[in-house]
Amino acid sequence: MNIDLARTFLEIVETGNFNKAAERLDVTQSTVSMRIKALEDELGRPLFVRSKAGTELTAAGMQFRRYATSLVRVWEQARQEIALPPGFKTVLNVGGQFSLWDRLLVQWIPWMRTALPDVALRAEVGLSEGMMRQLTEGLLDIGVMYSPVSRPGLHIEKLLEERLIMVSTRRRGVADWDDNYVFVDWGPEFRQGHGQAFPDLKTPAVSVGLGALGLQHILSYGGTGYFPMRAVRSYLASGRLFEVADAPEFRRPAWLVYSQDESAADWFSTALDGLRYVASLESED
Repeated sequence: MNIDLARTFLEIVETGNFNKAAERLDVTQSTVSMRIKALEDELGRPLFVRSKAGTELTAAGMQFRRYATSLVRVWEQARQEIALPPGFKTVLNVGGQFSLWDRLLVQWIPWMRTALPDVALRAEVGLSEGMMRQLTEGLLDIGVMYSPVSRPGLHIEKLLEERLIMVSTRRRGVADWDDNYVFVDWGPEFRQGHGQAFPDLKTPAVSVGLGALGLQHILSYGGTGYFPMRAVRSYLASGRLFEVADAPEFRRPAWLVYSQDESAADWFSTALDGLRYVASLESED
């Protein structure tokens, strides 16, 4: 079977829509339709029922889903292991969100090189949605992210909980509001809590979706915003930033996601233990 057929099938299952699957795969909708037609002809069963409401799996499609996931995972593992350089027994593919690479995953890589020198590492940056798809397809072995989604065969555990605090480039209390406040979007739970804490807040002049960008902005031009304690700890110690007195704090959990099948291997368990150890060093409680 052409592995692209299985990937296309899984993309439609994930998005629930042929058009969205085509966008993610960067192909035309007709290509997606032809692939599914070829797959259905090969299996001798219809896999999807299409309607105005979207696309649903047939009974045969639900049965094929777990096999498609296994097919893609095994193919990717075979492709990677065949390409391994001499001296390495396997490769570990790890993805993390941008703000989690700072300190956490950057510290884990040298830990891994010492603990498992015969395991090659491939690391990348991504968003939760994309990493969940790659984990399902076997393109990633481990993902560290903020917004995981439950998927068959994947284990999700809380790795750490970030403490988001309000900081400013000058000493102030929360009642002394700063017109240069920068709103950093730390996700839906933060937005909800922030809205409840500051119901009368006018739309900030600057809003960003990337914490590192917001932090660099206030360090360069002054202002106030919410950031993880681990990201601003050194600036608080040096006096470049100050914690805003009486401002509410928020919590943002980060999650470790990995294949349940892989976790049985000793070397994989060691890699997971390393992540848990590094995360414990970053504990803010």
